[in-house]
Amino acid sequence: HVQLVESGGGSVQAGGSLRLSCAVSGYTRDLPYCMGWFRQAPGKEREGVASIDNEGDTRYGDAVKGRFTVSLDNAKNTLYLQMNGLRPDDTGMYYCAADEHDCYGGNWHVMNPFPYWGQGTQVTVS
Repeated sequence: HVQLVESGGGSVQAGGSLRLSCAVSGYTRDLPYCMGWFRQAPGKEREGVASIDNEGDTRYGDAVKGRFTVSLDNAKNTLYLQMNGLRPDDTGMYYCAADEHDCYGGNWHVMNPFPYWGQGTQVTVS
């Protein structure tokens, strides 16, 4: 059973950086998986931010390309989201999620079922 715990959110001024962490337990490294970051702002739909699979392939939402970087440290069982050049429209609750299938390419954020979710961490950019 996969469990996810996020940390690292906070408040930052526009142009600043934050790194989100997601401690992952219960997944099998040798099997396919897709791990993703999502965010949701008040009054808006949930948005796929970034994903990474067991081969290290990464995907990014158009709004964050070139500013955010997703990575997975298998030795520490931790998923990261490095966020640079933050803007006020990056404000929202950020969630990490895991699926025991390979990422569905560019449609990962709608095709992968992601049965496992963290509790979320708030990011506020002013």
